[in-house]
Amino acid sequence: MAAADEKIKIALYWGAGCGGCDVAVLDIDAAILDLAAIADVTLWPIGFDTKYEDIEKMPDKSIMISFYNGAIRNEENEHIARLLRQKSQVMISFGSCACFGGTPGLGNVTNKKEILDLVYKGLPSNDNPEGIIPLPKVKVPEGELTLPDLYDDVMTLEDVVDVDLFMPGCPPTVELISVAINAVANHVKNGTPLPPKGAVIASDKTLCDECPKERVEKGRNIEKIYQSYEIMPDQNKCLIDQGIICMGPATRAGCGAMCPNANMPCRGCMGPTKAVLDQGGSMLSALASVFNIRDDESQIDEIEIEKLLDQIKDPLGTFYAFTLPKSLLRRTFTEKKKAKE
Repeated sequence: MAAADEKIKIALYWGAGCGGCDVAVLDIDAAILDLAAIADVTLWPIGFDTKYEDIEKMPDKSIMISFYNGAIRNEENEHIARLLRQKSQVMISFGSCACFGGTPGLGNVTNKKEILDLVYKGLPSNDNPEGIIPLPKVKVPEGELTLPDLYDDVMTLEDVVDVDLFMPGCPPTVELISVAINAVANHVKNGTPLPPKGAVIASDKTLCDECPKERVEKGRNIEKIYQSYEIMPDQNKCLIDQGIICMGPATRAGCGAMCPNANMPCRGCMGPTKAVLDQGGSMLSALASVFNIRDDESQIDEIEIEKLLDQIKDPLGTFYAFTLPKSLLRRTFTEKKKAKE
């Protein structure tokens, strides 16, 4: 706990992500003044131009809390993750990309070379006849220019450094951010302990538990899968019961079921509950229970299963849209490459 007249230091950093997590911090509106009253921000790239060397000169553990959003995609992301871990007492994995790899994690279906070749050589809109690809280092008349080296693997923050707390969401909701800020404020002002190490600032229930839609409790059965744009779903009925894949059964609650409330299926951005080892596998199991072609589910043969799965467009992007780097699959390109050899 800091002295009564002394502000704590916090840091916010974005790795491989879209910047939405930083904007979400601003969305807390007047509550940001409560944070400013107890804390000085030492690093926030979206907010102001702090030099990394200034952070490097700070004493170890002089930053009370660092909020790191975004996946680890290049050497700069990793360097700052390690730097903030060294300088911080508490490290928070903030948002789906930091917690699970997020949408950038789908880059694990391929590798660095294929991505760069496509972006800089393979797109018809490119005007790059020489096929120049950015290099980590290049000499120009003015000196040497550098870029962070892109990694083959997209990693979560926990893959690189020790993480104290996890805050999922794409981005975390204003309510969850307020919970975190209040916990910090109570810790600073009153000495109230922060959540225990490894805690997830969200619900331990599934999204279905907080979704108000009515679902069939017995004898659930769907015969056809629809994309969300193909039908006009009933606002009051469970989307899965209407044939729309909703990741709610395999996803942690805490967002207020915002997407289902807007009649759109959950895509799984809150990640799995603590009872689930693999979010995609859990969702496949949940779907198997409603693809009950016969009374005895064990009697479904492989041909029927394949017919059902063929209706699912982009299974990997459907079941692992936010969690591929943290899943049992982790990546797919390694297996693909082996198959070619």
